[in-house]
Amino acid sequence: MAKFFPTLEPQHRRFIAAQHMFFTASAAPTGHVNMSPRSTDMFRILGDNAAMYLDRTGSGNETAAHLGINERLTIMFCAVSGPPLIMRLFGRGRVIHRDSDEFASLLDERFDGNAPLGARQMIRLDFDLVQTSCGYGVPLFEYQEERPQMDAWAKAKGVDGIEDYWREKNQVSLDGFPTGLFETHGER
Repeated sequence: MAKFFPTLEPQHRRFIAAQHMFFTASAAPTGHVNMSPRSTDMFRILGDNAAMYLDRTGSGNETAAHLGINERLTIMFCAVSGPPLIMRLFGRGRVIHRDSDEFASLLDERFDGNAPLGARQMIRLDFDLVQTSCGYGVPLFEYQEERPQMDAWAKAKGVDGIEDYWREKNQVSLDGFPTGLFETHGER
């Protein structure tokens, strides 16, 4: 049975801390709906109604494109080990561009000033609804480790190669919406 909360409660924070993966869901008013899996190693809780994650390079940049048009964003966690539970954070998202003062500040505060190679932006979610549900239908899996391929790929590309990749693959969504990846957004 679903339960609804206006803010994160202590048990929700403990649940998030125990997870290794989360999903983001976003959509523009038209076109494709996007859902992406992410590692929680880049996820941070900012307060009772705010969270963010450091977004690493991917094959597309759908979330950023959608947030430029429509701020709706949902983040979902589901237990694949331990007691079953699904938790969704519903709210409004926005992109924090890598050339902004806010990015630099959050990087210092939340990531000890260290961004992995290929970090392209941050995504912030200000949520007004936390929903939990049973999670009985989610299969059990065992976490082994983070995959090494992302770091190896970024290292092989190098800084210039990653920027070339962003220019080729991350400037527009599947539906042709701009992602804003190369817009200037702050003083640094």
